Amino acid sequence: MPAPQPPQIHAVHRADHAAIAELPWHLPLKDWPEQFLGGLPRGISRHVVRFVEIGDEVLAIKETDEHRALREFDILGVLGNLAVPTVEPRAIVTNRLTESAQPLPGALLTAYLDFSLPYRALFSRSLAEDTAGRLVDALAVLLARLHLVGFYWGDVSLSNTLFRRDADAYAAYVVDAETGELHDQLSTGQREMDLRIARTNIAGDFLDLQAGGIIDPGVDPLAASDRLLEAYSALWAELTRVEEFSINERWRIDERIRRLNDLGFDLGELTVTTDLDGVSLLVEPKVVEPNHHSRRLLRLTGIGANENQARAMLNDLDAYRSAAASAESPDQDGGGSHGFGGAHGSAGSPVELSEDEAARIWLAEVYKPLIDAIPDSLAHKLEPAQIFYEFVEHRRVMSRARQRDIPTREAIAYFIMDDLAKLPDESRYVDSRQF
Repeated sequence: MPAPQPPQIHAVHRADHAAIAELPWHLPLKDWPEQFLGGLPRGISRHVVRFVEIGDEVLAIKETDEHRALREFDILGVLGNLAVPTVEPRAIVTNRLTESAQPLPGALLTAYLDFSLPYRALFSRSLAEDTAGRLVDALAVLLARLHLVGFYWGDVSLSNTLFRRDADAYAAYVVDAETGELHDQLSTGQREMDLRIARTNIAGDFLDLQAGGIIDPGVDPLAASDRLLEAYSALWAELTRVEEFSINERWRIDERIRRLNDLGFDLGELTVTTDLDGVSLLVEPKVVEPNHHSRRLLRLTGIGANENQARAMLNDLDAYRSAAASAESPDQDGGGSHGFGGAHGSAGSPVELSEDEAARIWLAEVYKPLIDAIPDSLAHKLEPAQIFYEFVEHRRVMSRARQRDIPTREAIAYFIMDDLAKLPDESRYVDSRQF
């Protein structure tokens, strides 16, 4: 009897192909030997999902119908190109056969999202109060972003989402898109259907947590669903609302733009229509782009960060720039909390740094000293942008307790010893329990 044909593998990166081909594709995924698998937490899924190491990376493998695998591979790729937070598709495997030539389902491989966790893993740990609310708020932002690009999810839930820390909030990522549909623009009915599905699924997610004894039985599952709807509705209204006002109130356009910026969005295109009498304006956002603060931080410093992390880092950079302009005398390690000695003109008077110059010095004197000081053994506790956010909070609390500004290098030493060393690793959170 001739040997079965090898599976067909389509990998995004050529280097992945050989390593993926070495995996035991002739076995159902549920029967793969432990030697191939990693013990990373998994969300609830209708499919078998496992994790494997490919070189220095971890890939998630989902066993599913070949047609669904191909379709989801394409959808995830498009969402990634549209800058929607999602897992990265890496390969699809089709034409799988057992050693006795029996057909097996296809498989979709995606890159493991470092520093991310499924919602069940988050609730299984000791986290701050209102974790549920912050996760739901993050999902509301993700859903609004998906709807802006014309994506109907069809299965909105915490189970189909991964979460990463984003300053004192969370950022949500699409991890399962097999039920999704891409359109040029969603109708109101499609958006409302997604919200109805979300309300039902999120209540189910919380009922599941209660059944597992992970959250208090007294928690109202529908309260989280209602919060999602409220958060989404408020955000969607701000992103898309058409406003009418007097032609003498053009300043209200600037106010609208500032409100969007505060929410983390930029106004890419705006339609302004004057009525026939020329006394009022109709203002309608046409293109709204997310990641306002992330893009500004990347432009100034080259640092990639989630939106709230970027906002916190920019606030620190702006405070550093202000301190530079008001400094009165040089100070090698700083009398101020940033350790800045001041920028001075020829007559000794402070001069204001440009935004780009302030960013360059801030990188050299604040951000890089912190990141460079972290021992290799602690480097996987949090991603760098989150480490910086936690450091800023630590320095603020420390300054308040001691009633003085804390120089940067002093604050770094205490932060690493008192805070960072005590945190669990989150780069690839491993747990022997199966989520």
